[in-house]
Amino acid sequence: MPQIKKLLIANRGEIALRIHRACHEMGIKTVAVHSTADADAMHVRLADEAICIGPPSAADSYLNIPNIISAAEISGADAIHPGYGFLSENAQFAEIVELHNILFVGPKPEHIRTMGDKVQAKRTAGALGLPLVPGSDGAISDIAEAKRIADSIGYPVIIKAASGGGGRGMKVVNDPDDLETQMQQAGSEAKAAFGDATVYMEKYLGNPRHIEFQIFGDGNGNAIHLGERDCSLQRRHQKVLEEAPSPIITAEERERMGGIVAKAMADMGYRGAGTIEFLWEAGEFYFIEMNTRLQVEHPVTEMITGLDLVREQIRVAEGHPLTLRQEDVQFRGHAIECRINAEDPRTFAPSPGLVKVYHAPGGMHVRVDSGLYAGYRVPPYYDSMIAKLIVYGTTRQGALRRLRRALEEMVIEGVTTTIPLHRALLDDPEFQEGAYTIKWLEEWLAKQGA
Repeated sequence: MPQIKKLLIANRGEIALRIHRACHEMGIKTVAVHSTADADAMHVRLADEAICIGPPSAADSYLNIPNIISAAEISGADAIHPGYGFLSENAQFAEIVELHNILFVGPKPEHIRTMGDKVQAKRTAGALGLPLVPGSDGAISDIAEAKRIADSIGYPVIIKAASGGGGRGMKVVNDPDDLETQMQQAGSEAKAAFGDATVYMEKYLGNPRHIEFQIFGDGNGNAIHLGERDCSLQRRHQKVLEEAPSPIITAEERERMGGIVAKAMADMGYRGAGTIEFLWEAGEFYFIEMNTRLQVEHPVTEMITGLDLVREQIRVAEGHPLTLRQEDVQFRGHAIECRINAEDPRTFAPSPGLVKVYHAPGGMHVRVDSGLYAGYRVPPYYDSMIAKLIVYGTTRQGALRRLRRALEEMVIEGVTTTIPLHRALLDDPEFQEGAYTIKWLEEWLAKQGA
């Protein structure tokens, strides 16, 4: 059974720092890779070794597979952790890593490839017994076929890109007369964004919630679930705040659906961390996609289960069995995560620049995942998320009170952030009651004049 001695972190920002911390607690040395724009990043400063892999552009650095492999070979790293984003769901990268006799801390390449293709993922999910949104069995390109399917499942329908996500290549069609035009537009957007014009069709659910289950497999037919997260607070399909457990899911629903997703992953022989994402409406779950990686919002699951997911990823990659059996998993309390972005809280325009003052909140059950420090310059080249504020409470109301206090303490000056947005959200009675859906935030923002 291989023992990782040195791990290369193929990522940046808070997730790179998160992986570094887990490694050092396990006695594993770390190698940071960075673009020239990230030379002063906190994970670069703290890692045992740091190697520059290219200029600021992600395509020339964090997505540059030859440079990352070279960095691993130069440093003698025996494992690579991809974090999230960038190359984390790139099956070719996982294959190349393994061809160089380096452990890939993530799923098997074939599972990344299968679940990365939304059409194939839906077919696989259905075969594994996961409940599906009614729609096409696969890709659609013929308008006559599309009209037949839409008529059978009923309007409105949604056209989605088979590759990628984030709302690109996604069109809602309310009227049969608009179907052909919207299909063409979705295909064009998908081609431009992902290099693949393939689209498929699903029934458009009116006002669902976004519920996802965290799963873990050892690659040998054993898998567990770690409960659900509610990620319904979204703007333009981008998550803003997440919580676990969901305010709307019952313990019986959790046990039932958790058992279904865990069995599906065991049958698949899945290895490592993964997330099964569902739309939930009127008591029914509908599979939408699987993320074959660690999620941004994984800390809320860690808070309510007490399990270090990055540590578990590393152990499974080394060939160890899962730390816990399903009967050992216990859910305690409530956790909420706010994504703090360097953006204007009303217009959401990016706000890169020099951080002049930084003060992180503290106290019991308050966690901040961030690479920020006073004097750090937020670069304009990457995602605008600069921190995650995570709090825990024995109850949801207790967590909300702690989150309000922590947001009041948090100080970031020099760049504009979304902290005021989160403070305003906490004052809304509907949010306080947990009465929100995936449409709620955008409607709320429209009322605020954002």
